Amino acid sequence: MFIQIEPSSDIPIYTQLANQLIELIARRELIGGDALPSVRSLAADLSMNMHTVNKAYHALEKKGIIEIVPKSGAIINPPVEEGIQDSHRERIAEELKPLLAEAIVLGMGKEDLITLASSIITDIKGE
Repeated sequence: MFIQIEPSSDIPIYTQLANQLIELIARRELIGGDALPSVRSLAADLSMNMHTVNKAYHALEKKGIIEIVPKSGAIINPPVEEGIQDSHRERIAEELKPLLAEAIVLGMGKEDLITLASSIITDIKGE
């Protein structure tokens, strides 16, 4: 599992960690049922504070991506087969809306956005 944190980034470290774990799951480098490293172990491996890893894990749990089992650790939830829940769709739309508005303000059109999204999906899925 390769994770690279950019300490000088404007993105909080816990968010960078959560985002990279999500991408590893999307790429199927980590799959449903896999256990994530313990908070202590991952913090040591990445030379970061345990509270930062814990915050990233709790952010992933809040999004429904992992389940934190006391005394057992964090387990990746199995992929959803029947489609996205409305609550997840609404949260993702809420997070995407400001980014899409920014892209429009900076001159991107609908086709540019669709092409960019398609390119990112291809990159993540390796297709």
